[in-house]
Amino acid sequence: MLSPITIDELATVIQMTVKREFETINNSQKPEPDNDYLSRKETCKILGISLPTLNDYTKRGLVPSYRIGARIRYKKEEVLKSLSYRQFTKKVGRAA
Repeated sequence: MLSPITIDELATVIQMTVKREFETINNSQKPEPDNDYLSRKETCKILGISLPTLNDYTKRGLVPSYRIGARIRYKKEEVLKSLSYRQFTKKVGRAA
């Protein structure tokens, strides 16, 4: 049985339905924690250090690294956390 409905009412019903579906999809796709892996170069850029310094910090345990296949990666969250802890020492120039 058909019910009398105006075009404006139909448009409103369609808009509300589409909006509700988009909200459902949006809520189901919550972002995961920021556990992106960074390359060595990306990590150096964030920390403002050179590759040899990054190797030293990795060996000393200041920045944890992960081997994925043949590549070394760093978790972005851990790199940013290491910045906040200020674990890195400033280089002191040599005496002349």
